[in-house]
Parts: sequence; structure tokens; C-alpha cells
Amino acid sequence: MNNQNQKFTALIPLKGHSQRVPGKNLRALSGRPLYQWICRSLQDAHCVSQIVIDTDSKDVEDSVRNFDPNIKILRRPEALQGDQVSVNKLIDWQMAQLPGECFLQTHATNPLLSPKSIDLAAQSFVDDDTCDSLFAVTRHQTRMYLANGSPINHNPEELIQTQDLSPLYEENSCLYLFSRAGFSKVGRRIGATPKMFELRMPENVDIDTEDDFAYAQYLCAD
Repeated sequence: MNNQNQKFTALIPLKGHSQRVPGKNLRALSGRPLYQWICRSLQDAHCVSQIVIDTDSKDVEDSVRNFDPNIKILRRPEALQGDQVSVNKLIDWQMAQLPGECFLQTHATNPLLSPKSIDLAAQSFVDDDTCDSLFAVTRHQTRMYLANGSPINHNPEELIQTQDLSPLYEENSCLYLFSRAGFSKVGRRIGATPKMFELRMPENVDIDTEDDFAYAQYLCAD
């Protein structure tokens, strides 16, 4: 891409309903609604030109407008509501409502993602002509197994030191970058030639459960 001044439109899906952590997007985390943590990081990131929140909830919409009237709100159509909707279909709809060429998707459930990491990821994507997308990962360098007990990345008969194992990388759902053109070619946020961007603790925290929320609360405590 090699456009050093490229700006990104940040997309945040923000449902009113949550299956495992009821009302989590509006629940207070260390004194403010969960979604405001990632919004503040995006506001401070140099690469972000606009924040866009899509929602199916009037409560979410009212809260966002009170927090920052400059955040653009998209009301999710009924056909794209519910827990089984593909995130790629949602992104496709979002981009159809918006101008711009480059997009960044993150989530309210990633409250510890920093502006610095957002900017570093954006620069890494912009500087690399070989990739059509970028996504955040967590590196694991430990002995891993399938559910049936079969080893994935090691030989139990050798038992080499974990620091000498080949690392595995987990898609941690914290950050995705892609262009409109790249998304259109394959119809998904992780394209045909993606680049991984490593995030470490605590930035890679993703709140999926009540235990995750409690852990984030501990990390965010003053």
C-alpha cells in the first residue's frame, strides 16, 4: 500500500444482547462502560479518522451519543441481527454505508488494546505490499494437544524445552485491518494473503466470559 498517511475507519460492532456476559458492552469496567475503553484508544490512535459503531440497541445508541457525538452510529438491519450472523456479512453491510478505502475492526471486549499498538499495526499493514489484510494474534510456545490427546507441535518422546518448540499463533479477535478492495475479493476480513500482528498480555485480553470480565476488572483497577 505504501501510503504513509493512510487513515482507517474503525468499526466496532456493539450489540445490546450478550449470550455469556449479559449486558457486557454497557457494563461498567473500572468506572466506565466497557465500550468506552476501546473508543478512547481509537480516539488517541493517529491512524484512525473515524469511529463507527453499529448496533441493534437504542440503549447502546443513546449511551454512545452521550459519550461522543462525533462517533457515527449505524443501526443494524433486522436481517443482520442475532447471534448467528456472520461478522463478514456485517462488515460488508457496514462498508456499503461508508466512504473510505481502509478499515479497522476491533471490539468493546478488547479494553486494553493501546493506541500505540493500533498505530503500529496500521503502519505494518500500510508498509507491506505483500499482504491484503492484518490480524492480531497471541503467540503460544508451549506443548499443545488436540482433544483426542494427539500432540500438535511436539514429540512427547523427545520432550524438548518449551522455548525450543515451534510457536503456534491464536487469532485473538482484538484487531483486524483490511482494505475495501481486499475484502471485496474474498468476502472476509482475513484475506488471501494476511499478515499476523503479535499482541502480548495484557493488550490481548478478550472478554468472552464472566471470568474474563473479572480479570479485565483486576487489570484496569486503579
